[in-house]
Amino acid sequence: MRRVHGELRMRFDLSSLGVMALAVASALTTAWWLNHADARGEAHAATPAPIHAPAHAPALGAPAQVLKAADGHYWTDALIDGKAVRVMVDTGASVVVLTPADAVRLGLRLEAVDFSATVITASGPVRAAPVALGAVAVAGARVERVEALVVERGLPHSLLGMSYLGRLSSFSATPVGLTLRP
Repeated sequence: MRRVHGELRMRFDLSSLGVMALAVASALTTAWWLNHADARGEAHAATPAPIHAPAHAPALGAPAQVLKAADGHYWTDALIDGKAVRVMVDTGASVVVLTPADAVRLGLRLEAVDFSATVITASGPVRAAPVALGAVAVAGARVERVEALVVERGLPHSLLGMSYLGRLSSFSATPVGLTLRP
């Protein structure tokens, strides 16, 4: 903070502001999702068998490296509930987001009634089904009990969002890649 012409001014760098915005967005989305899942009071058909790890359990394993692709995005194969899924790392996504095809490959059996949430995307609102994933791992960086959404349509690929990334001790970007630290 500094005083300029009698006014008190605060300065944030863009990186700090971005991290703060992502943390707030992630917390609000998770709170909304949990509130709506609890409000339904029903067993969710897409949720795997009971998961005993607490939602705030720390990530496990070893650091992972994700290289930047020629298109400028960070792509990786995540191991989701034991199956490989190609995902784009997206710090702007509040949760892990799966395409319907990837959800089917993971054995999630969804019905129309499961798509009880609406998410706003760049191309407009889309219905989504909240699900709980047993574990998501990128190389050695593993997080258990990860909240996710399966979108009904419109997503060309699955996204590795903040419900995974935010549970790591840290992640950092360089011009050539991301480092994920459990």
